[in-house]
Amino acid sequence: MADDVNGAVSERPRVVVGISGASGVIYGLRALEALRELGVETHLVATKAALLTLSQETELSADDLAARADVTHRLADVGASIASGSFRTLGMIVAPCSVRTMSEIATGVTSSLLTRAADVTLKERRPLVLMVRETPLHLGHLRTMTALAEMGAIIAPPMPAFYARPASLEEVVDQSVGRALDALGLNWSSTRRWTGMRPG
Repeated sequence: MADDVNGAVSERPRVVVGISGASGVIYGLRALEALRELGVETHLVATKAALLTLSQETELSADDLAARADVTHRLADVGASIASGSFRTLGMIVAPCSVRTMSEIATGVTSSLLTRAADVTLKERRPLVLMVRETPLHLGHLRTMTALAEMGAIIAPPMPAFYARPASLEEVVDQSVGRALDALGLNWSSTRRWTGMRPG
């Protein structure tokens, strides 16, 4: 259960969705769509770079993105509900997560609502799932990931699961999104599960 802005109790679970400027905005879009299918209330915050990536990688507008969320927060609105630990959620997913965003979260010196919300998620000991989109990784990246993992974040780079035998790019994306949602305790029907080796 979660408290709404008036202090009443809502039965609907909430998840914060952050979208940063790394390539792969489709992961954030599909996460929002999946959470809607699951009946989860979504609170979206996207960076300016994310909106630029949206325009480059899709035919969608910022309004189209916002329409996929229940609530959209302005990046500069550090007084928004999701900036407080008393605003209860199941956790947060950043999809995709740029190295800049990852690094800012790791330092705890947050300059936007996205990274503030992530910091709040960590301090409240809620799941923070970071779908980091970068390759190859240098030692600084790896050390930052280690620091975040030690703080309790879940580093979940989107990786194709070929055992699921995806037949399309959409299935590859959905599998990565589904596995990221697993880390929030959510079971999305589009996630293909390993059931053991096929008979030889």
